[in-house]
Amino acid sequence: MNLFSSQNLIQMLYMLIPIILALSVHEFAHAFVADKMGDPTARISGRMTMDPTSHVDILGFLALLFFGFGWAKPVPINPMNFKKRKLGMILVSLAGPLSNLILAIIFSILYKFVAPIFDILALYYILQYGVIINISLMIFNLIPVPPLDGSKILASLLPYKYEAKFYEYERYLYIILIVLLVTGVIGIILSPIMMPFLNILL
Repeated sequence: MNLFSSQNLIQMLYMLIPIILALSVHEFAHAFVADKMGDPTARISGRMTMDPTSHVDILGFLALLFFGFGWAKPVPINPMNFKKRKLGMILVSLAGPLSNLILAIIFSILYKFVAPIFDILALYYILQYGVIINISLMIFNLIPVPPLDGSKILASLLPYKYEAKFYEYERYLYIILIVLLVTGVIGIILSPIMMPFLNILL
């Protein structure tokens, strides 16, 4: 398949706005909730903003654009600043995927009720990709494998003894994610989970 065919390049253009929004809102949500939970690290670092230049990692952006899975610059967080560390980590980790779900719903509403008013094909595609990309990011980030948000939620739900062990072996668990991505198994896992969301929203 030619990634640089005219059809694929047009498709990528439609995806640009949804991807930039999805990544920026996701990271802003982490920073915002962390700040509300008592950790100002992200705010002090200039990450509590919707400015894409503060959040978008070029390599992660291109990976999402070309392969459907990518990442942004991680928001710096110091869990020791949270009044309730475990609760803080759970809420901060959930904030990113939840923000993508909210964005997907907004794109869905625009797709169903606003796009028909203008009846512009490009607008339909942009809004459709807005739903797909945000649902994809939400579910992908909830996988309980480091460095994804799901792993931090899982670790925070574990008793302290097992939580420490989880973080001790965290760097080795990264391999699981790499294998899932390289082998394409990640798509097999995510597709059936995504479909109910897409059926409702689109």
